Amino acid sequence: MPAATANGITIEYETFGDPGAEPVLLIMGLSGQLTMWDPDFCRALADAGFHVIRFDNRDVGLSTWFDAAGLPDLATLLGGSPPTPPYTLSDMAADTAGLLDALGLPSAHIVGVSMGGMIAQTFAIAYPARTRTLVSVMSTTGDPTVGQPRADALAALLGPMPTTRDEAIERETALWRVIGSPGFPFDERMVRDRAAAAYDRAFNPAGVVRQIAAILSQPDRTPRLAAVRAPALVVHGVSDPLVDPSGGRATAAAIPGARLKLVPGMGHDIPRELFAELVPELTHHFREGIAAPVA
Repeated sequence: MPAATANGITIEYETFGDPGAEPVLLIMGLSGQLTMWDPDFCRALADAGFHVIRFDNRDVGLSTWFDAAGLPDLATLLGGSPPTPPYTLSDMAADTAGLLDALGLPSAHIVGVSMGGMIAQTFAIAYPARTRTLVSVMSTTGDPTVGQPRADALAALLGPMPTTRDEAIERETALWRVIGSPGFPFDERMVRDRAAAAYDRAFNPAGVVRQIAAILSQPDRTPRLAAVRAPALVVHGVSDPLVDPSGGRATAAAIPGARLKLVPGMGHDIPRELFAELVPELTHHFREGIAAPVA
């Protein structure tokens, strides 16, 4: 996979489809490497006529790690008085803009899931002329009164960090049993294989803690989302235990003209069974945005 220098760091990325087609930039969530974007999902978007880009956020995968920043104190962060984090979601949005610069792309369709949705929203606010369309999936606005996790989901997410490959596989399997989509079969073999591959590719639990610090210190974007003019689609699982659907509803309500799609049976993942429904939904949204002027 290629790497780019962007916003002063190295960002690992991969592309699918015709480089001359309309670009779609996929932003992954907390702890997720670019490989969390299912290749079949990426190929389906590319086959629909788009140039798809997936990448490792800072502090995960093969992009730059911020080990010199040390470890934030999670107990303090969760106590409601977070100190200044090593970096912010705005820094991560600037990484995204820097990757577009490195690829010579003035704008793109911006798609983010979970933390990636928070980054995508932040990007749309900060870089309106670079946001062709916005898709925020299983995410929230930063308003602490919406989108809060269920207690069991939060406990599964914030459990002890693994130190070995076997522990990493078991932890991921246990996590996705809690936060995955209850309306679809749980594919334990796929989850275990994915966790093993992620561990073998790059294992950086300290980076996950720093990303959590960025999430916990995010501002409420609601007032600034009112200024977003990019066509926006908000997708949220009705059964999401990690980011309550109220977060998706609030996101759609905050962005003028945003369309909300609530998906029955969907939790905090995108099951393969939903590709056939969601890929046409996204590509239709992108095509509507192609003709719309960029703000």
